[in-house]
This record gives sequence, structure tokens and C-alpha cells, in this order.
Amino acid sequence: MRPSTSVAALAVMVLAMISVRLPAQTVPPAQTPAAQTPQTPQTPPAGPGQGGRGGRGLETFPAQQRPPADPAVLARGKGLYDVYCRSCHGADLRGGDQGGPNLLRSPVALNDADGESIGPVVKQGRQTPGMPIMPALPLPDDDVKAVSAYVRSVLATASRQGGPPAGPPVVLDILVGDAAAGQRYFAAKCGACHSPTGDLKGFAAKVADATQLQNTWVSGGGRGGRVTTPDGQRVEGRLVRMDDFIVVIANNDGLQRSFRREGDVPRIQVRDPLEAHQKLLLEYTDKDIHDVTAYLATLK
Repeated sequence: MRPSTSVAALAVMVLAMISVRLPAQTVPPAQTPAAQTPQTPQTPPAGPGQGGRGGRGLETFPAQQRPPADPAVLARGKGLYDVYCRSCHGADLRGGDQGGPNLLRSPVALNDADGESIGPVVKQGRQTPGMPIMPALPLPDDDVKAVSAYVRSVLATASRQGGPPAGPPVVLDILVGDAAAGQRYFAAKCGACHSPTGDLKGFAAKVADATQLQNTWVSGGGRGGRVTTPDGQRVEGRLVRMDDFIVVIANNDGLQRSFRREGDVPRIQVRDPLEAHQKLLLEYTDKDIHDVTAYLATLK
């Protein structure tokens, strides 16, 4: 039993030595974090045109950054716009009766600085899915720049989010032409396709608003069609609908007739008036448009 006793005594001595060499470890007291002074959030200064609410101001776009053009250029641009653009884009650029896009939200118009964005669209035309086809208008460069300057001048007065320019509603006197001169022009240029006692009988009574009347005849209205039934009956009028199964024609009084289609029966002939009207669009003068409008306003 002596070896066991010696081993036990040696172990006691080692433990005693370790306890002497290792200092007692104490848990450090918890530190209280220093009080922090609350910081007041800083609001960035409002930029120009932001009204203190953030976001991009009107001055973001080139149309608001450039000074207004010469008044004579703006007057010429407005006249050209009224002839070539107003029926589709409207008097205040928000879109007209013919379904053109809102230019107050158009990236092409908003990013135009001197006709470099608007000009190609005017000269080359544009076909956007779901929108009316815009024909190419071979206007001189100075006229294109005048129209662009006028569009920018309206954009410069527009409110936020593409709203209309400030001020009262635009009310224009459309009936300023010579009705007799308009009748002569109608007979020479329009009589081959239209008749005041036929398709245009009572036209002014159906379209009472003078602005809408002018926009309707300048644009040419919708497509026309003729349906010939197997027994030889012919029905002509405005083409309301046509697909692989049915065709719907509306006469001058607005009465609609439907025909079921089976292959090539009944026979259908489609007339697109826009082709002739697009050609005349390049020939019209302000006087021509005002005179014809004055004449058509008498067809009640």
C-alpha cells in the first residue's frame, strides 16, 4: 500500500502549486453604456420645382430648361400644330378626338431640346400598336422646329404628373371660314367620294360640336364597307366589326346590320377613307380647312 500512498501525496502537492501560481479570476463589473445624444434627422433641401416634397421637379426635362422661343416662332408653331397635330393630340396636348397619345407624358416631347426628338417622328411618321397611324409630314426643318418649340412651350406650363397647363379651358371659334368657298372646294376635292345629300346628309346635326365636326372630316372617320349577299342585296355603310365569323355595317342613321360569314360569303368590300384623306392632309391650307368646316356646318 505504500506506492498508492506516495502517488496520492504527490498529486496533492501538484494541486497546491497550481493554486499558488494562478491568480484568482474575478468577473469584471458590467459597464453601463454612455448616454447618446439623440440625433435629429436632417431633411435634404428641396430642389427647384419640388415644392419641398422630393421627387423630380419640372426642370428635370429639357423642355423646362430652355428659355421660351421667339413669340413669332411660337405663333407659327401653334398654327402648324393646329392644322397637322391638334386633331390627334388635342389643343392642350393631352390627346384629341382621333386617339393620339398624350404629349404631356410623351418621352419624345419631354426630352426634345430643339426638334431633334420630335422632328424624326413628324418627318417619318409612326405606327404604334393600338394607336392611330401617324402619316409622315414632309414639313421644312424650320416648320418642324417651330412645332417643336410650341410643344415645349406648352410643356413648360404643365403641372405635375402630366396635368393640363394652368388656366381656363381652351375655347376656340372654329366656324370662321367662308361656307361658299368651302362648298366649291368640297365639290372639287371631296365630291368623288362624298355627297351632301348622301353619306353626309344631316352631318352637322349628327356632329353638333364644331371642333369635333372639323376633326372628323379632316381625319376621314372610320373604314367603310359594302356587303353583297348571295341574292344580290347590297348594304353599305361604316364598318363596325369584321372577323372570320361576322361582319357588322352601320348605315347613315346609325342602324347596324350583322351578317354571318362562311368563307367568302357574303362578299365584302372594304373602303379605307384614310388613304385619300392622308394625301389631302399634305395639301390643306388653314383657309381650306376653315372653309370646308364652315360649309359642312350648314348640312343640317
